[in-house]
Amino acid sequence: MPGLIARGFVLLVTLALSACGKAPLHQQEAFVFGTRVELLIAGLDEAQARPAAAAVLREFDRLHRTYHAWQPSELSALNDAIAAGKAQIVTPEMAALITDAQRIAAAGDALFDPGIGGLVKLWGFQSDEFKAVLPDPVALAAWRAQRPGIADLRVDGLRVSSRRRLVALDFGGYLKGYALDRAVDILRAHGVRNALINIGGNVMALGTKNGEPWRVGIQHPRQAGPLATVALGDGEAIGTSGDYQRYFELDGKRYCHVLDPRSGAPVMHTQALTVLISARPAAGTLSDAASKPLFIAGAAWPAMAARLAVTQVLRVDAGGHIQVSAALRPRLQFVGISAQDVEIIP
Repeated sequence: MPGLIARGFVLLVTLALSACGKAPLHQQEAFVFGTRVELLIAGLDEAQARPAAAAVLREFDRLHRTYHAWQPSELSALNDAIAAGKAQIVTPEMAALITDAQRIAAAGDALFDPGIGGLVKLWGFQSDEFKAVLPDPVALAAWRAQRPGIADLRVDGLRVSSRRRLVALDFGGYLKGYALDRAVDILRAHGVRNALINIGGNVMALGTKNGEPWRVGIQHPRQAGPLATVALGDGEAIGTSGDYQRYFELDGKRYCHVLDPRSGAPVMHTQALTVLISARPAAGTLSDAASKPLFIAGAAWPAMAARLAVTQVLRVDAGGHIQVSAALRPRLQFVGISAQDVEIIP
């Protein structure tokens, strides 16, 4: 009997809530992008914090509706035009997102590729509930023969066209990170200097929690609770890809939503991979997008990380073996794991 599981990442925001004393700490939650969203604002009273948090959640809702891959949206309209062999005029924001995603995809050898929406659909992951069914082999072979991707798109101002009709955009591996960056802009515009934004495990920190660093947990891929905790500095972001978030099981085998564009199949060699991105422009976007090619690269992740200028990485392979980059290791506090069980990668 196959097991059907769709589980979101849970970074332990209770860590951020603990030891808060009597200082103001405003918290709001929502369900957007198919996951739980949490926003904490420190150091402001309710009258100041609530409008800022509400503005962020409204923006998240807008992004969700605009870039939904399988419900009617501006993105689905573009995908329909591509499938019909037509060019489409898009908004400046969408044109910029496509161009930026093309840049990141090229840097990661197209292992991160938002243009593989057709492959995601074939595997049944463009759905709120997954069926334990393998893709039609003929359709999968046809997709592999072309291997369409975001590089096939041409952006000429606001005009988007494609040289392959099988290209279908799905920003599921990019949008949460972009939303983090938008949240930071909105919060700062509202005078918020200290906050923690958590979109299903993609987390970004602003300032401190009443003078102390925001500390979050990195979910253990096979157990309840954190594998490790880490304190985030101002402007830092953290993102995780895992085989436990969206997957189905069939005949005792796990098929996760992270797909390798080279094979057209789910990745089997990695349970989870986390990146911590230092404060920089678009840190949130990179925290979301960079975890995918590193997850897919498997044991070759150090070389891929170097190309993406990502130095702080934690990987758990299919056997549960933990690897962590030398730059990240001193910042981690592992939970129930001894030092000899962790391989440090220079």
